[in-house]
Amino acid sequence: MRFLDSAKIYIKSGDGGAGSISFRREKFIPDGGPDGGDGGRGGDIILHCAESLNTLIDFRYQQHFRAGRGQNGMGKQRTGADGATIKLDLPLGTQVFAEDGETLLADLTEIGQRIVLARGGDGGRGNIHFKTSTNRAPRRADPGWPGEERWIWLKLKLLADAGLVGQPNAGKSTFLSVVSAAKPKIGDYPFTTLEPKLGSVLLGDEGFVLADIPGLIEGASEGKGLGDRFLGHVERCAVLVHLVDATQSRIVDAWSTVRRELEAYGHALDSKPEILCLSKIDALDKASLGRKRRALEKASGQPVHLISGVARQGLEPVLRAVMAEVGRVRRVARDRAAEPAIDLKA
Repeated sequence: MRFLDSAKIYIKSGDGGAGSISFRREKFIPDGGPDGGDGGRGGDIILHCAESLNTLIDFRYQQHFRAGRGQNGMGKQRTGADGATIKLDLPLGTQVFAEDGETLLADLTEIGQRIVLARGGDGGRGNIHFKTSTNRAPRRADPGWPGEERWIWLKLKLLADAGLVGQPNAGKSTFLSVVSAAKPKIGDYPFTTLEPKLGSVLLGDEGFVLADIPGLIEGASEGKGLGDRFLGHVERCAVLVHLVDATQSRIVDAWSTVRRELEAYGHALDSKPEILCLSKIDALDKASLGRKRRALEKASGQPVHLISGVARQGLEPVLRAVMAEVGRVRRVARDRAAEPAIDLKA
């Protein structure tokens, strides 16, 4: 199944049915009076967070969704049937924006979550509601209320605890394949990763979800390479694991290039905690590796981990550092959830 993380669709909830103008006509019952029923309610457009989905590819082939119209009211005080509701199944992490692409309408963060995005119109009232002592034969009924319609953007942002960033061919896919059960494509050439990948990492009794996104090159924020379109998938991450290829000559430039692209992208990505790693250390001698590590630590102002996915060296300290940061964020979230609600009316 092809990965698709953005789609624009049109939705329209159902119009309400019209009320009925009807009068009771039965044998031996003169002057039966009005008995027009109400129109049925239009169908809703409901968003549902489904567990089995991980892409928006279905919305490439169908972009228009219209809920059913309510049935008109009928005589004998019969109410029209409600219109059919449409349920849109979306993957976990989908955000729904207005047509401007900036106004957030909904955020699906829990499996089974349901949100009514567009409510169907109410049905019109039949003429039985307009009967009065002075108007015993009203010939008035309300039309149904129109439903809501709009164009919306669906944008999928994977829910991961930590994200792998770096330049192409920095060893991110190898790292993910070694520390998790994920099987990303691995090759000795740039841009082997063309779409985000997720892996579940277990560390003792705890675990976290790690996301790998395509590599960033200079000018990614301007659309070069694969651009920065996949950076949205690490916006929700608690920590970024930044891999720098130790075999290249200008490692400080490689690190600063990625940092500039994170800053240009915005959304506070450049302010997230960063765990910096020199990868592919099995290909260097100790003297060269020491010089590069010291240069990178001086430029970044933080400690640098030495790792090798192929040789499985130095991985556990990195995973424990990630788990510590993820655990801290989770504790903060639990504490906030446990805080008593503030009664603004008090």
